[in-house]
Parts: sequence; C-alpha cells; structure tokens
Amino acid sequence: MKYYLIAGEASGDLHGSNLIRELKKTDSNAVFRAWGGDRMQEQGAELVVHNRHMAYMGFVEVLANIRTISKLLDKCKKDIKEFNPDVVILIDYPGFNLRIAKYVKKIRIRVFYYISPQLWAWKRSRISQIKKWVDRMFVILPFEKEFYQRYGVDVEFQGHPLLDEISSFKQQTDSSLQEKYARKPVIAILPGSRKQEVIKMLSVMVKIIPFFPNYKFVVAGYGSLPESLYKDIIKGYDVDLVFNQTYPLLNIATAALVTSGTATLETALFKVVQVVCYKGNRISFEIAKRLVHVKYVSLVNLIMYRPVVKELIQQQLNISNLKFELDQILTNQELIQKIKDNYQELETRLGGTGASARVAQLMFRYLN
Repeated sequence: MKYYLIAGEASGDLHGSNLIRELKKTDSNAVFRAWGGDRMQEQGAELVVHNRHMAYMGFVEVLANIRTISKLLDKCKKDIKEFNPDVVILIDYPGFNLRIAKYVKKIRIRVFYYISPQLWAWKRSRISQIKKWVDRMFVILPFEKEFYQRYGVDVEFQGHPLLDEISSFKQQTDSSLQEKYARKPVIAILPGSRKQEVIKMLSVMVKIIPFFPNYKFVVAGYGSLPESLYKDIIKGYDVDLVFNQTYPLLNIATAALVTSGTATLETALFKVVQVVCYKGNRISFEIAKRLVHVKYVSLVNLIMYRPVVKELIQQQLNISNLKFELDQILTNQELIQKIKDNYQELETRLGGTGASARVAQLMFRYLN
C-alpha cells in the first residue's frame, strides 16, 4: 500500500519514523512519501519537504509567513493528488494538517490522524472538522481517548510511542558522553527544536550557569538548526553544545532545563528532575491565554492532572526564578524523590511499550 505522512515538527518526525518502521513489518509492499525530517527519511520515506521549512509557531509568526504557508499547502495538495496514496496519515501540526484533511477527504482518499492536535486545550471548535474529514484518530495520551469519545469521534489509544523509543535506546551501550562528563554532574539544557524557541529560551537559560560552578551544563542542539544560532547565544558561558544526542545527554543528566513540548515527557521518562520553561511572542501569548482551557503547559503535568514539575511561563521565566527552581531540584531531596515517584506513576499511565506496532497493525487492518 501507499502511505503519505505529514509531520511538521521534530516530535512528529520521531513518531512518524517509528510508525513507518512498524508499518514496513506489517505491510511488505508499503511505499512511503512524506513531509517530515531526517528520521522519517532514514526509515525509507521519500521526503517532499523537510520540516525545517514548516516550523512556524504562534499567531504573529504564522501571519508573518502566511504566503509561504499557503504555497506549501498548494504544493502538498498537488503532490498528494499525483502520488494517489491509499491513506494520508497526519501527525499533529493542526493548522496545516486539518486543511490537508479537508482536501484529501474531498478527493476520496482515506485520512488517519496520528498524534492528536491539542484540541482539548484550545480550539475545541475544530472537533467538528475532525469528525467530517478524519476517518480515524490514533491518540497517544490517555485522557485524549475519553475526550474524543465524548464528541462521538472514532478513536484509538494504544499507548505512547516514546516508551518504545527510550526502551530501545537504553538497550544500546553507547557511553561516550558518560566518559566525557565523568568529572562533574551534568545539567542538560533542552531549548527546543524551533529557531524562535531556541532564541527566546536559551538566552535566559544560559544566564544562570555562573551560579552553579559545581555542575557541567550541556545544551542539546537540534540537527536541522545552524550551529551558529546556538554559538551566538552561549558565547562566553562555560557550557558545551552537542547535536542529535538528547537521549545520551538525558541518560547522564542530574537535572534539566526544558522547553515545553515533547521533551518534558522524554525528560520525565529518563527520570531526570526538570524545570519547564516557556516564553513566546507577547501578542501570541496574550491571545492564547484567552483561548486555552488547561492549567498546565507541560505534558507531564497535563497527564498527571497536577503540578509534578515546575513551570516557568513568560515573565516568570527570569534569571531569579530559574536559579531558585534549579537549586530546589538539585538540593531538596524530599522534592527530588516526590518528582521521581510521580514519574513512575506517569510511565504506568502511558500504557506500556509496543504502541507504534499496535497502531501500525490497526491502521493496516482498517485499510483492508
């Protein structure tokens, strides 16, 4: 069968690559074409557009790039029609993907949505679009199944694919970073995968480094962003920069400063205490604040329905607060143990390993 996947961000590329790997096992005649990143390409997908050209976030940024986005939408529609797949699999990225879903449904190609857009957080009006244009939802967060069922949407929850990814990593024996950073405990800095995130978050994160001389700070760089972007920000600070080594870094880290997103969940699954950071465009944030229906920004707190990890948002993300919160998760043993106990419960809630394989098998079954 012919599969067409669209993932606009780094986390979508990760989940999409795992899904492709499992679909190949299930469907020996599978052919893949995709909008995504390096991981999906490594699994054998023919890449149409790399997601580095699609990473626009926030109301203001989207408006500023509306012409480019419109051209990408037109290109995507044309390419799908020419490829004529058996199914289009949309991975998160709702502003783009729901427009594609509408078009794909019109030309009578089946639509699966894998990794739900955060409609439970805001834009619940889009649920009617999901019902009209998506044949089946495949969600990865436990509370999402109940949410969609409430609105009469066909939905599957088979667990979270990150459990497989991390389990697979831990079976490897690469200890290069462990040997390199054996002299001091490591604090990982995960500033995000998009240029705007890195500029805003990393600029604040590095300013607390001088207050913690007994620790080694290491920044996890994202491979599709230029090295110069990071080096311009970290210049003058005692900090190292590594690329495409987030898991090896988390595996040796004592604590982490993490930009809100999938990385907060990855950090939790590595049992690393963390401070979650987020600072966006002021206008975009003010608009979002009036529309969002959830208490938390980190996946860890959302899944657990309580504040397991500290979140520093917008004006709260400053040197004083970040210094205090990092000191807490480095020295307060009672707090450290409480966070790690919560992490263990979080892992149980996510449904165990094998999620990608189960989703691939279900997709193949529905297509047949």
